[in-house]
Amino acid sequence: MLNILWLSFFFLAFISALWQWLTGSNPEVFSELVAASFEMANLAVEIAIGLIGVMALWLGLFRIAEHGGLIAIISRGMAPLFKRLMPEVPANHPALGSVTMNLAANFLGLDNAATPMGLKAMNDLQTLNPDPDTATNAQILFLVLNTSSVTLLPVTIFLYRAQQGSLEPAAVFLPILMATSASTLVGLMSVAWVQKLKLRDPVLMAWFAGFALFLAAALSWIVSQPADLLATRSALIGNLLLFSIIVLFLVSGVQRKLDCYSLFIEGAKEGFTVAIKIIPFLLAMLVGIGVFRASGCLDIILDGVRWTVSMLGFNTDFVEALPTAFMKPLSGSGARAMMLETMNTYGVDSFPARVAATLQGSTETTFYVLAVYFGSVGIRKTRHAIACGLAADCAGIVTAIAACYWFFA
Repeated sequence: MLNILWLSFFFLAFISALWQWLTGSNPEVFSELVAASFEMANLAVEIAIGLIGVMALWLGLFRIAEHGGLIAIISRGMAPLFKRLMPEVPANHPALGSVTMNLAANFLGLDNAATPMGLKAMNDLQTLNPDPDTATNAQILFLVLNTSSVTLLPVTIFLYRAQQGSLEPAAVFLPILMATSASTLVGLMSVAWVQKLKLRDPVLMAWFAGFALFLAAALSWIVSQPADLLATRSALIGNLLLFSIIVLFLVSGVQRKLDCYSLFIEGAKEGFTVAIKIIPFLLAMLVGIGVFRASGCLDIILDGVRWTVSMLGFNTDFVEALPTAFMKPLSGSGARAMMLETMNTYGVDSFPARVAATLQGSTETTFYVLAVYFGSVGIRKTRHAIACGLAADCAGIVTAIAACYWFFA
């Protein structure tokens, strides 16, 4: 699947570029394709280098938490849940702790912490993989949940809207929450269907009910906050929790009378190895995405959607925001650029700009996460990961558009 998709980026880009060159509509198109491929190749290295420091920091802290027994405590607490979602992972395996920490970081919008925690979780799950080239059921479920996980505090979206002069930066909060919840639900259901997981298990139902109550409580608090202070307070809570986690890791080492400094250095060394290891996988994916976008294929798809929606007699106002939706599974920076471009073109509080902001917060960058996470452990056969991840993306996109029509139209 990944091989076919990657080759399609190049072949479709070549066909589109050849047509533009032959018809004279864009004589420089092949120069643009080559430039895009070089640009994306440089970006892949820049991203990997940028990850080194953060990876070293969190893997060093994780090493302290592991030896301090904290990860084992978290694993035991989450064992009843993951025993049913990831039956092949032993109850007390360290992977359960790192998986939990990653999902919690995504939930709170702590992007800087989520990526290294996720890479750590993927490496832990890889230790249980009997076929290192092929993704296991647990790894696929983790990746899909990671790319679609609920984000309770989309602080970054609020800040972008505030920077662009929005009168209500947090106005898109509820639509984003609806979209990302739908994405997570569909992602979980699609993986459960393929892997034949029994979601009606009483323990799972209890966990889901508890999560729903927590989400409702958090939602009620967020709605009660002044709109102009919501982003600031959300950022404060996120940063407080993030640094509290760091202190908790260190306390676990101190209680065991460990040499925390030496353990940190030992774990941090792994960060360099992991960051460098993902470069080839990230390079392949980003270059494919870059030439696909530069060839104009994205514009062709957008025009086709606009024509189809118009022929069906539906409102087409949302179509102007679709570049963000199309770019989101492919490139986080590309989707962010598309969102900002929509804000600049139509106004930050316009309907297309609000749809674009909601789409930006609805899911993660599926192919980027897939390339980075699977690439960090050398997985090449992704099985049903892409299909389930894209199903979650589609659910998030559709819900985001519907929610914006409900709130803003």
